Amino acid sequence: MQKIKTVFTHDNSVVRVILDDGKGNVLDHIMMEELQELLNAFRQNSHLKLIVFEGAGKHFSFGASVEEHKKEFAAAMLSSFHRLFYSLSELAIPTLAKISGQCLGGGLEVALMCNFMFADKTAKLGQPEIMLGVFPPPASIILAEKIGLARAENLLLTGKTIDAAEAKSIGLVAELFEDKAAMETGTELWIEQYIIPKSATSLRYGVKASRIKFNHILSNFLPQLERLYMNELMATHDANEGINSFIEKRKPVWENQKETIK
Repeated sequence: MQKIKTVFTHDNSVVRVILDDGKGNVLDHIMMEELQELLNAFRQNSHLKLIVFEGAGKHFSFGASVEEHKKEFAAAMLSSFHRLFYSLSELAIPTLAKISGQCLGGGLEVALMCNFMFADKTAKLGQPEIMLGVFPPPASIILAEKIGLARAENLLLTGKTIDAAEAKSIGLVAELFEDKAAMETGTELWIEQYIIPKSATSLRYGVKASRIKFNHILSNFLPQLERLYMNELMATHDANEGINSFIEKRKPVWENQKETIK
């Protein structure tokens, strides 16, 4: 079963990319591979004016697979996940995330990469990785660029989840709707007004221009954070304990030691 569905609209100038695994739209390696293939295909499509990311059902995404965060899988998982961010950066096609329900961890990071984030009042957004003893590399960069360091650290270091109203108040969410149906209608009107009348080519140059600093920071610092994650963080007891305790549904036992595990 394919975990990514696509729907082209507006004379094929807009594509809806729907995360759909039948559960919480978890970004596992299969979904990441399907997303990457899709982004690769979009390179050949000069008519695309907007990519809309959304989740099937009640939730956007519960995040990346915790199982695939285990030490033996983490390097491959991070490499595949980060490739999606580089690809979106290179495409420079305007992107929009439509968020309902849970939008956590890697799911929120995909939404954060978008130029626009829309949400309805059911949306819950958070980067809970610190609760598992790890950190989210893309969000560690992108959040500060979007909402400032103080607000970013409030999410990254507490791991707390915020509602859509708070996300709107801190500038994370651009448009807030009453419910999913209202978001569908509102997004359609917004696309018709702000995207469709414009040149696909000019929109891409507009994205390149508006993100020239953002893309420079992402391309320079994301590889550093990937190395920090794999070479140092995943060599500690606590990072592995956090992941394993979550999978085993038990409370973690922290050692609070920097010394690496064998």
